[in-house]
Amino acid sequence: MPKTEKELAFLTDLIHDEWTRRFTELVDKHIDLADTENLAYLNAGTGNHAIELGEKFGEKTDVFASCENAELLQIALDKAAAVRSSVDFSQITFEDDSFDAVLADASFASADEAADLVEEAIRIARVGADVAFYLPSSGSFGEVFSLLWEVVAAEDLGPDAPNVEELITQLPTAAELETLARTLGLVNIQREVVNEIFEYENGEAFITSPLVEHFLLPRWLCSLDDAGQERVTKALTKLIDDEDGTLAFRFSVKVTLVTGEKG
Repeated sequence: MPKTEKELAFLTDLIHDEWTRRFTELVDKHIDLADTENLAYLNAGTGNHAIELGEKFGEKTDVFASCENAELLQIALDKAAAVRSSVDFSQITFEDDSFDAVLADASFASADEAADLVEEAIRIARVGADVAFYLPSSGSFGEVFSLLWEVVAAEDLGPDAPNVEELITQLPTAAELETLARTLGLVNIQREVVNEIFEYENGEAFITSPLVEHFLLPRWLCSLDDAGQERVTKALTKLIDDEDGTLAFRFSVKVTLVTGEKG
């Protein structure tokens, strides 16, 4: 059964350390806001990273964070109140040319959604402002897609079977992300990529992890009805255990950060 926005907001907070922190640690390593007057954070989720940035740079930098929906916003506001954070969380649409720096989380965005998010980040940045966004790039989830391809080929799923080749090719290469940034108006572009490993004890642990069960699989299997999704997940669980035996199942993600300046 699909989760409500409230349930998904709770789960988004739950997977922060497993998923989102892999991206934000790369941001923290390569972005310095010490000389920034104001920062906009798009898709701030439940606010963890925005609050951390506020604690680190808040004396000199005003942080404004936009959350994707009301449920995520409420969690972020509650967190900010609990630690007396100065971060301004909202769902407002920021004005053009308003920020010295803009950071956007596209870690769960499709290619089209990521392009729209980058365009929005550039719109609200001042000329010369730093703009950065992060997401998985091509080569991510290869171990999962390889097994999913076998499952789809073995199961009679009909015309609604997920197109695994399309899932693979939809992930942009790091070079394509750089081209996107340049096309949308960024200059002095740089990209950083680190390979992050996700490990699970067995097929059941993988399938039932909140990250996979509620965020990744629903995207990969969205063409199937509930019964079809259940068939695929059962077959995928069995195949993982058959392939890996007593070994843990691992997959990798190309965690990618693209930075530039608004030209």
